Amino acid sequence: MKAIILAGGIGTRLWPLSRTNFPKQFIKLKNMDKSFFQLTFERCLNLTTVETIFIVTTSRYKFLILNQIKEIGYCLNEKQILIEPTGKNTLPAICYGVKEIRKLGEDIIAVFPSDHLINNLQEFTRSINQGKQLTDKYIITYGVKPYKPDTGYGYIKPKASLITGYQVDEFIEKPDLQAALDYINKGYFWNSGIFMFRSDIFMEEVRQCNQEVYEAFEAGDINKVYQMTPSISVDKGIMEKSRRVAVIPLDIKWNDLGSFDNFYEEFIGDGEDNIGFGQEIAIDAQDNLLYADRDKVVALIGVDNLIVIDQENALLICKKNHSHRVREIVKKLSESHDPRADVHLTAYRPWGSYTILAEGASYKIKRITVLPGKKLSDQLHYHRSEHWIVVSGTAGVTVDDREYLLLNGESAFVKAGSRHRLVNPGAISLEVIEIQIGQYLEEDDIVRFEDDFGRC
Repeated sequence: MKAIILAGGIGTRLWPLSRTNFPKQFIKLKNMDKSFFQLTFERCLNLTTVETIFIVTTSRYKFLILNQIKEIGYCLNEKQILIEPTGKNTLPAICYGVKEIRKLGEDIIAVFPSDHLINNLQEFTRSINQGKQLTDKYIITYGVKPYKPDTGYGYIKPKASLITGYQVDEFIEKPDLQAALDYINKGYFWNSGIFMFRSDIFMEEVRQCNQEVYEAFEAGDINKVYQMTPSISVDKGIMEKSRRVAVIPLDIKWNDLGSFDNFYEEFIGDGEDNIGFGQEIAIDAQDNLLYADRDKVVALIGVDNLIVIDQENALLICKKNHSHRVREIVKKLSESHDPRADVHLTAYRPWGSYTILAEGASYKIKRITVLPGKKLSDQLHYHRSEHWIVVSGTAGVTVDDREYLLLNGESAFVKAGSRHRLVNPGAISLEVIEIQIGQYLEEDDIVRFEDDFGRC
C-alpha cells in the first residue's frame, strides 16, 4: 500500500495562527510537540513505509516539509514531494499523486489530509486497514461517527451493509443544526476526507465521472495538466457521482480544527469552560478561547463566548459561532495587499527561519536560526548593511574574499554591496542576531550568486 498526504492548503479560517506562508498543517500549538503534518506523517508510518509516502503540495512548502520530516527523525526522497504548479483543489491533487504512483505499478492507495487531530491511533490504523478488503470493487471513504450535531461538516448517508462498512447512498453538504441532529439520529457519518482505493479503479472512475479532469491528466507535462484541469474537489468531481463508493466507520475522536470553534471539542477548559494555552486570567468570564503567541498575560473580565487570538503582528477578537467568517478578514487584507494576510513575524526558509524582533524606518533586528549543515545563499544587498552577533552555535562567515568562524558572543559586519554568506558547519542549530541598517530593508533587495535551494 502507498499513501498520499495532501499538504497544500492555506487554512484561512484559522488566521492569524495560520498564514499563507506557514499554514495550519505545519503549526505546533503550545501544548503540542509536533505539528499536524508531522502527526499525519507518523500515522502513515503505521500503515506503510517512508519510501511509499507521497506528499502533494506547492513549491512554497517543499523545504518546510523536508525539514519537518527530518525533525522527527526521517529522511524523505525529494522525488516523493509532488509540487503542484498551482492549487486546483483536491481532485487534481489526488490525481497527481495517483499518476506518479502508477509509474511504479498499480497499487492500493490511501489519501490523508495533513491537518487532522486523531486520538486512539490503534483503532484508527485498524479501521483504515479494513478498507483493503473492499478496494477490488469500491472507492473507500471513511466516515466519522458523530458525537454531536455539527454544521461545519459534510455528512454521508449509508445504505446496504458490506463485509466491512456500507455502500454510500448520498453525500450531503454542510446542513443546518436541525438537519444535522436528524442525520445523527439516522446513523449518518461525518465526511472525514480520508480515502482508499486501487489506483486503476480510481482513475477509471475519474474517466467515467469527470472527463475533463481525466483528459487533462493524459497530458505528459504537469504544467500543461494543471493549465487544462478544472479546479474541483474530489467529493464534487467523483464521490458524489460514482456508484462504486463505500464508507467504513471511524469510531474515534477526530477533529480537523477547521475553525476556532472546533477548539472547544479538542481542548480542556477551566471551571468556567474557558480554554487557554498560556497565562490567561478570566474573571466573571465564561466559554472563551484565549491564545497568545508569546508568554503574554491575557486577561478577560465580564465577557462570554469570545475568541481571542493574539499573535506577534495581528489580533483577532470575535464571538463564538462567528469564526467561520475569519476568511473574510483574510480576503480584506489580501485585497489591500497587506502582508499580514500571508506572513507571521517568523518566516521559514529552506535553511531555517528568521523572526523580526524590532524594526523602524531605517533599521530591522532579526533572530536568525540556521539548521545544522545548512547555508544561506551567497548574496549581496545594495541598500543595507548587516551586523551579525552569534548567540549560540558556530557560524561560518564569508565576506568578500575573507572566510572565518564566529563563536558564541562574536560578531561580524557586512557593509552594503559586500558579497557574503552565512553557514552553519556544526551539529546544533546556529542562532544569530542580525541588525540591518539602511534606507531600504525589504527582502527583495538581494542578489544571489549561489544557492543550495535553487532560488534566484
